[in-house]
Amino acid sequence: MKIVVLDGYCLNPGDLSWRGLQAWGEVTVYDRTPPELLLERAAGADVLLTNKTPLGRAEMAELGALRYVGVLATGYNVVDVEAAREQGVVVTNVPTYGTDSVAQLTMALLLELCHQVGVHSAAVRAGEWTASADWSFWKSPQVELAGKTLGCIGYGRIGAQTGRIAEAMGMRVVVHRRSGGMPLEELLEVSDVVSLHCPLFPETRGMICASTLERMKPSAFLLNTSRGPLVVEQDLADALHAGTIAGAGVDVLSVEPPAGGSPLFSAKNCVITPHIAWATREARGRLMDVAVENLASFAGQSPRNVVS
Repeated sequence: MKIVVLDGYCLNPGDLSWRGLQAWGEVTVYDRTPPELLLERAAGADVLLTNKTPLGRAEMAELGALRYVGVLATGYNVVDVEAAREQGVVVTNVPTYGTDSVAQLTMALLLELCHQVGVHSAAVRAGEWTASADWSFWKSPQVELAGKTLGCIGYGRIGAQTGRIAEAMGMRVVVHRRSGGMPLEELLEVSDVVSLHCPLFPETRGMICASTLERMKPSAFLLNTSRGPLVVEQDLADALHAGTIAGAGVDVLSVEPPAGGSPLFSAKNCVITPHIAWATREARGRLMDVAVENLASFAGQSPRNVVS
């Protein structure tokens, strides 16, 4: 098989190996593929692997040899799966690989909001502790989590693992999900921390907006390590500036990378990381392993993790 990896750099910037794929054919790996080079690079490929490089109906119609697309992620909206189905192309994803890493980063964002560790470290290095009249000082309120309530919106693998960590820190966990749990309005009102762990569907797009933010406690934090468009960013920025809520920690934005900026860049007490919750070497290693297993299953005529 001719196997082409369209955008391999994020998964493997050099600390992993593509050898598992090489057992199944001739492998060509591109770090990134701009749209204008897609058809040239994919020409004649039986197998394409993509993370964020889009494969639409028009592109697949030009790729007559294509039989399999492996998405190197859980979300697969970069591929027109309906067109793939019509063309007889199998599309797979990697549904589970980063549960522990994403939950860990969720709590890291929360702890940064509670303690502003980076701010205090910079202050010490700048000489503020040396110049202090007291043996201790703090530049932001220090928040203890024990006894407080974490509200998880969505409670799949990542939400549940986040909840387990929170409980280990002495927090009470409440849940809102499609299959039940606490009503969303009640969860927003009782939670000291609201953490988003739900998929992006038409009904969840923009679910965190001015009206829902107004239901939260003024002392509450919002966390989003799920999908950026769950949040109306301007509404969140306005709420942070107005003190409607106390802070936010986000690893995802509505546009990534945010070439045009984001209202959250200048928002008060907002921690933003560049979609790194999935990026531990351990999680990426699992992703690579499952991607290879998916291809092996396809080659063995029993494909797994099929989304088409």
